[in-house]
Amino acid sequence: MSPAAETLVADLKRANVLASVSSLLSWDEQVHLPPASAARRGEQSALLAELHHAAATAPRIGDSLALLEAAGASAPADEQVLRRHARKDYDRLTKLPAEFVREKARLDSEAYHAWAEARAAKDFPKFAPFLQRQLDLAKREAELLGLPDGYDYALDKHDPGMTAARIEALFTELKRDLVPLARRIAGNRQPTKRDALRGFPVEAQREFLRAVTTALGFDYSRGRIDVSLHPFCSGDGHDIRMTTRFDADNPLDSLFSAIHETGHGLYEQGLPREWIGTPLGEAVGMGIHESQSRLWENQVARSTAFWQHWEPKFRAAFAPRLDGVSFDELLRTVNEVAPTLIRVDADEVTYNLHIVLRFELERRLFRGDLAVADVPAAWNALSQELLGLTPAHDGEGCLQDIHWSGGAFGYFPSYCLGNMIAAQLWYTVLAALPGLEADFAAGRYGRLLGWLRTQIHERGRRLETEELVRAVTGEGISPRHLVRYLGERYGG
Repeated sequence: MSPAAETLVADLKRANVLASVSSLLSWDEQVHLPPASAARRGEQSALLAELHHAAATAPRIGDSLALLEAAGASAPADEQVLRRHARKDYDRLTKLPAEFVREKARLDSEAYHAWAEARAAKDFPKFAPFLQRQLDLAKREAELLGLPDGYDYALDKHDPGMTAARIEALFTELKRDLVPLARRIAGNRQPTKRDALRGFPVEAQREFLRAVTTALGFDYSRGRIDVSLHPFCSGDGHDIRMTTRFDADNPLDSLFSAIHETGHGLYEQGLPREWIGTPLGEAVGMGIHESQSRLWENQVARSTAFWQHWEPKFRAAFAPRLDGVSFDELLRTVNEVAPTLIRVDADEVTYNLHIVLRFELERRLFRGDLAVADVPAAWNALSQELLGLTPAHDGEGCLQDIHWSGGAFGYFPSYCLGNMIAAQLWYTVLAALPGLEADFAAGRYGRLLGWLRTQIHERGRRLETEELVRAVTGEGISPRHLVRYLGERYGG
């Protein structure tokens, strides 16, 4: 590696250390922060954001980039990856004033607490001013960067290269086949035993999901799992923080939330540790990230083979509560298809309709076609149209998700992209690794994790989202694999 590249890597890693401290503060804010300490945390977060911004926009980074760019196409491939991504990040960050960065960090902290209070009170007007400020700030950020479409920029931040037009095309194709499929599957539902899954001690749930996530491959010497209002995963391969939430009358919620976040954690732990903080050791984007979490959560953990191994352990952990529940009844309950108002509780079949709802609302907010004050009514109307359900209050409607409190516009489509990519990867890995589901029945996941490490994790950010999907599966992102998978798993 050239001296300029070595200097660039050192400076990027230094800035990343500051970013990792900010991430830890955010994790603590949602997990352990005393309720009266929110204002102080806002000040801390704003200062760290300013320090990180200064480190990430240091003139020496620009000097190193200029030297690398002078080498042109003759530079080694890894140096070209560093140069390309670091230049894009650097140019964007240097156009954002330090005061803007401080304001954004303070608002993220304030808005999180406002959202948590509004959600508990089922009162959207309490949160509306903070949503408006986040929306205004997102548009101002795009203007500072000289970008004409604020929503395209929001999408690109989470999934580089994606635009609203590309997302809309994928979602339109998906809806065409998914809506009638979902209706057919829902019409053929068989009884489940969800009502029997009640009174499951939280400590037993905690021990069981810890055993499952350890078996999947999560390294608890470099990570941990805690409790938060909304499950999430943050950190990097050095220190991963995951969360879930517990309900004694809904043990599957904590389990599948934990498996989902473990998918994120496995991706981060699989990235090249020596390159963390640089594009060579970073995730491609949230669509690929979600493909990892959704593949483990759905294709693996909802499969018959998975439960052939874990059902006896689940039964033993919660005896005698499952005495009247057969294996088939438990499996049907795990894979129950029934529209629900809550996205994180949604089944695989209807989940993507929740994402379409949020995508359409975000586009309208950025276009100015929807006022923040009118979000609840618009949400309820789309919920009825897409899911056949209308929220009884805003807590189970437009206040259910944490994302808008952090100004994470453009993130929601990543979930649906992740589902599409996960299905595409699933069929590819089944062909590459015969007998894979027999592994799951025996409680073995090493072959699948090893394949994901090689095909996805170890590549870092060398390829963009669609380039990576094409490199691994032989074609660009397509909804047809997801429709095929849902039809095969649930069609009977």
